[in-house]
Amino acid sequence: MNEENDEDVVIQRDANGNILTNGDSIILIKDLKLKGSSTVIKKGAKAKNIRLTDEEGLIECSIDGMKGIVLKTEFIKKA
Repeated sequence: MNEENDEDVVIQRDANGNILTNGDSIILIKDLKLKGSSTVIKKGAKAKNIRLTDEEGLIECSIDGMKGIVLKTEFIKKA
């Protein structure tokens, strides 16, 4: 294997330290207010088929019909 490629891979972990992968399901562990909106996503809301981003600590998902929401991994746990 090429050592350079191993260093480029970002390992995403949830609030409990579990490793996240594309397609996982997650649960929110805290109420979150969406930026630029009056909407609040409640604790316990589920998201299926998450997508990992290139930035450490961020994932992209769809919750309650809202697509393209980016969440910090410190506010989620693996379902």
